[in-house]
Amino acid sequence: MATTYSYRTIAHWTEHTRGIVEAEGIPRTINFAAPPEFGGEPGLWTPEHLLVAAVSTCYVATLRAVAEASKLQLHSLELTVEGTIEKQEGGFRFTRVLLRPTVTIAKEEDRERMGRLLEKAERACLITRSLACTTLLEAKILVQEVAHV
Repeated sequence: MATTYSYRTIAHWTEHTRGIVEAEGIPRTINFAAPPEFGGEPGLWTPEHLLVAAVSTCYVATLRAVAEASKLQLHSLELTVEGTIEKQEGGFRFTRVLLRPTVTIAKEEDRERMGRLLEKAERACLITRSLACTTLLEAKILVQEVAHV
């Protein structure tokens, strides 16, 4: 297995306040703008949304892999991620990312193990490990026992 990987995107400014970003081999582009609070256009993805989306997609993919490797089946997973930016010396920066996964599992006896896997996924997630801000995890684990017929 290689020890170095590289990913490339290309961003183009297309109009006064908007642009598109694309990646080789991926058929769709993403329209983006700065956030409205920074003079951008509402209704489009922003760099801030894309960073938070990178956290959420990475965490979901990591948790799926961790659960699969641990042979623990998830009935459902929904993740809300909130990124907070604050003005500091030198300008605005992300200071906190809050992950709020809600996971449904089949058996009450797996609740503690699922909690450990949620924490392991947060530690193993490439994107959260790459951020210089605080990352917090507030997980909710639900149990939906399956009736055997």
